[in-house]
Amino acid sequence: MKIHPTFKRLCLGFSLCFAVLNAAPERNILLIVTDDQSKTLGAYGDPIAATPALDKLAQESTLFTNAYATTASCSASRSVILTGTYNHANGQFGHAHHFHKFTTLQDLVSLSLPNSLRRMGYRTARVGKYHVAPESVYRFDEVIPESFPGRNNIAMAEACAEFLAADDDRPFFLYFATHDPHRGGARDDASGDALPANLFGNLPERGSYTGVDEVFYDPADIVVPPFLPDTLETRKELAQYYQSVARVDQGVARLLELLKENGLFEKTLIVFTADHGMAFAGAKTTTYEAGLRVPFLVFNPYGEREQVFNDALINHADIAPSLIDFAGGLDANLNRPTTWQRPAAYWAQFPEQALENRNAGLSFDRYHGTSWLGLLDDESTGGRDVTYASHTFHEIQMYYPMRVVRDRQYKLIWNIAYHQPYPFASDLWISSAWQAQYQQGGDTLYGLKTVDAYVNRPAFELYDLQADPWEGTNLAGDPNYADVLATYQEKLKDFQTATDDPWVLKWSYE
Repeated sequence: MKIHPTFKRLCLGFSLCFAVLNAAPERNILLIVTDDQSKTLGAYGDPIAATPALDKLAQESTLFTNAYATTASCSASRSVILTGTYNHANGQFGHAHHFHKFTTLQDLVSLSLPNSLRRMGYRTARVGKYHVAPESVYRFDEVIPESFPGRNNIAMAEACAEFLAADDDRPFFLYFATHDPHRGGARDDASGDALPANLFGNLPERGSYTGVDEVFYDPADIVVPPFLPDTLETRKELAQYYQSVARVDQGVARLLELLKENGLFEKTLIVFTADHGMAFAGAKTTTYEAGLRVPFLVFNPYGEREQVFNDALINHADIAPSLIDFAGGLDANLNRPTTWQRPAAYWAQFPEQALENRNAGLSFDRYHGTSWLGLLDDESTGGRDVTYASHTFHEIQMYYPMRVVRDRQYKLIWNIAYHQPYPFASDLWISSAWQAQYQQGGDTLYGLKTVDAYVNRPAFELYDLQADPWEGTNLAGDPNYADVLATYQEKLKDFQTATDDPWVLKWSYE
């Protein structure tokens, strides 16, 4: 029987596709972390976010509605993501770069994601924003060069093509960390405004990166969240922010295409989150909801592949144990990798390494966070009804330690250095959204607080989040809530003690 050539080509194509799917390694992990992004995705109901790729992925994913960063600062937050430990214990108190020079304690090498997954037989790579130290703790097999220009996330995805197409039987862990939608150094000077908006990495005068279909926003169409002032300056900066978010989505779209082209999409767990909330005063570097609440989407190729909204209170400390759990290497009883190695034994292999103050006297033998793998494809919260936050520095000039306990009703913030004015990140201080209000005086409203109340904070802030989700009314000084305040203060002390927080001493002597 003669077979039609077209049928032959179809059969060959199906065979090649089947071969690729079978040849691809199983249980791969893609961790996508954006820079300074709030829950501004269409999948979370944002009416103006242009995020079609992530919204489509969300249709087959678990979306956590109460996911939190543990600190709204870049380096510190990334250390939590990659080690599963709070930054007050791991030593990454603030930024790693330039003169800030904070570093993670070296004994975290036995818990860090890239090192743990490598010991489990994974090949590892990172691309984009790194912003942690030292390299010995966060060592990846491959560092994909940032040859892509500026904030071109499509080009950043293309840079991963060779790694994803590698002829290798090992599963992979790819850490894809965008620089968007972080503020950039340029402003919209062409606007002629007295306080020009930051461009958030966008090109001036509506320019476009090569291959990117830039999405431009009219400030009049922006929906301003209640923690920000509804001013033209704020709207213009939010318009730039949303444009940057749209560019993130297009980079993710190309990355997902590459997975599919290599037969990997059906075999790769995909986690999408942000290091913390958007880069506006009232969010980034604060422990308010706008600073800590983040998008959190998990696509499990081996799960139900249906959209599920889960209200469990999870945070970034849970990522590392969850990914180790997915890879099949979590000792659930000890809450650490099954391949965990005593740090002393590990460092004995490298006598040339400088090991001064390697562990600050702490034993890093378990994660602070816990796995959420069992919550995927399920609306059950698993009894996860509380989360914590811990912030100490952003820039080295910004000493302002804050500790937080938050459950489904109340949130307590302890401003340990309340006696001093709240210090600003340099990019937030000069932002037009802040300066437009600050220059009018201390009684001017900035969102739900006055400028003066934002800068000069009390020792304790207690909020009833069910009645006051945007944290406008501090109940800490209300005698009707004295018992609530005392209860949550004890919860905070217990958390600090359990996680080896050096600042727990401040309860005693200050």
